[in-house]
Amino acid sequence: MSVETTPFANQLLIALPALEDPNFSRSVTLICQHDDDGAMGVVVNRASEYTLGEVFKQMGIETRDDSLRDQLVLAGGPVHPERGFVLHDGEREWDSSLAIAQGLYVTTSRDVLEAIARGEGPAHATVALGCAGWGAGQLEFELVENSWLTAPADAELLFALPLEARWHAAAGRIGVDLSRIADYSGRA
Repeated sequence: MSVETTPFANQLLIALPALEDPNFSRSVTLICQHDDDGAMGVVVNRASEYTLGEVFKQMGIETRDDSLRDQLVLAGGPVHPERGFVLHDGEREWDSSLAIAQGLYVTTSRDVLEAIARGEGPAHATVALGCAGWGAGQLEFELVENSWLTAPADAELLFALPLEARWHAAAGRIGVDLSRIADYSGRA
């Protein structure tokens, strides 16, 4: 699968402290796709109220792995909150994989979840319910308005760091200490 380069794909959007939208306050969002029609991403630092075991049960998928059943599912964003998005590494293509970068994908198909449940899935995977979406030009406008910082995504942040550490860690990747930034905005 070739990776089509889009301007902000594989970038993290890091909400600045002054961003008041409750859907994105203190969030880190992985941009999965960005083109002239808009952008789509998945919030990677917010837990949903569900575990992977509950999602599997609802989908009729069985697993014997207790650690999988207990894994938190992310609240990926306010768009399509009933739909699952699986961020994963590896080279295998699943039924609806979208390449974000070399070796990083987002997949919405059931087959990847079934493989994960059997212990045959990608080495690293995170399941999120919902995604974030921006219309044409909206993300660019929000960047100009200083709502977000951008930083390159990396596997450690996406798959290993605790959720509560990701906001500061993402900004730290580009040398920004969010605790030193005002939590209000203004105009000169």
